[in-house]
Amino acid sequence: MQQLILIVDDEKRFRQLYADTLTDAGYRVATAPSAEKALALAEKEKPAMVISDVRMQGMDGLELLTRIRQQSVEIPFLLITAYSNVRDAVNALKLGAVDYLEKPVDLDELLIAVGEALGNTVETTLPNIPENLLQGIVATSPAMQTLLHEAFRVAPSDATVLLTGESGTGKDVLANFIHGSSRRSSSKMVAVNCGAIPATLLAGELFGHQKGAYTGADSNRKGYFREAAGGTIFLDEIGNLPLEVQVSLLRVLETGCVAPLGSSREEDVDFRLITATNTNLKQAVKEGSFREDLYYRLNVISFELPPLRDRLEEVEPLARLFLQEKGKGQRLSPAASRLLGSYHWPGNIRELHNAIERSTLLSGSNIILPEHLPPAIRETREHTPMKTADQVTSLRQSELSAIQHALNQTNGNRTRAAQILGISRRSLIYKIKQYGLS
Repeated sequence: MQQLILIVDDEKRFRQLYADTLTDAGYRVATAPSAEKALALAEKEKPAMVISDVRMQGMDGLELLTRIRQQSVEIPFLLITAYSNVRDAVNALKLGAVDYLEKPVDLDELLIAVGEALGNTVETTLPNIPENLLQGIVATSPAMQTLLHEAFRVAPSDATVLLTGESGTGKDVLANFIHGSSRRSSSKMVAVNCGAIPATLLAGELFGHQKGAYTGADSNRKGYFREAAGGTIFLDEIGNLPLEVQVSLLRVLETGCVAPLGSSREEDVDFRLITATNTNLKQAVKEGSFREDLYYRLNVISFELPPLRDRLEEVEPLARLFLQEKGKGQRLSPAASRLLGSYHWPGNIRELHNAIERSTLLSGSNIILPEHLPPAIRETREHTPMKTADQVTSLRQSELSAIQHALNQTNGNRTRAAQILGISRRSLIYKIKQYGLS
């Protein structure tokens, strides 16, 4: 499978990410930083397929597609975009693209789209994760297993990663896993909670400051970005970043340079950025509280962590892990385990951790009983009837039927099927793998 694929994108990090993925799958890859250079390459190299971003400086991807079609070059053309309105343009113009993918691109989906376009059978396999990287991580549900393997696949690159999901779902644990699986693992990861630092001080803490740069700046401050040089910086609660700091962060991402407050001298800094939020950044962009250009800079690769209520099979293993960390030799009684497994966990893993810590303090023996659990969990048995096996089977069958219907409606296009179902594309992919759908 040595077909040549031409990748066109004016941002190097995207070109490199797609190129690495396709090279590992056995394809030959050529890259171009602009549509103009892509035209020259296409005429010279005769690629078997073109993958192009839509919005680029100068000629855009739609015009590139038109120009290639005018040259009577009948090769598959795949469009990639970060802007959802492009799908209307693609559908309306019908220029001949075989498909389009929305950023952040799911790499398995990219391989499948390329394989289908070129008539190749592509089987996406999960990489083997070394045991030492899995210490302290519980991922027994299909959704979390898939997410963890995908994170391991992209960890070696320097692509910016955005982690989303409800508060307490373990975004910090996944950030540590990505860093530990990367080529930067021998250097440190600097974690910053953007919501815990006063807005007036945040810029100085992130980028550093010179003595006297502002009132209270009594000494030089290196800043978290320069502290993370050679390693990873993890910005948690990125949705709380003030607009003026967003501008500075955008410049750092565009230039790779940091200028401390009070200084005009910029310093090159080599870092990998991981961010996390429990807020809807797309909605924040619409409301004007988060910059659109920064959002697309951060959203190169994204992982949405499912809430604990959607992976209840992990509750008991997590509880055992937290008990083991306490080191008191305590265990859960069967009745306590059943209560933990039937609770809806609005506070997710953080709430479970706190519940176990409370129980270990209240239990005077080596066993955790229902009465040692928080009241909200004990009330579960009174207010939450257990579903019968037939009810669970019926719910799964209804969900499976809805997914199959949406995929049939869209001829297998996962992006459009997810929109019909009202879920994220990544959530749909989890379900497809969970049910064994092709």
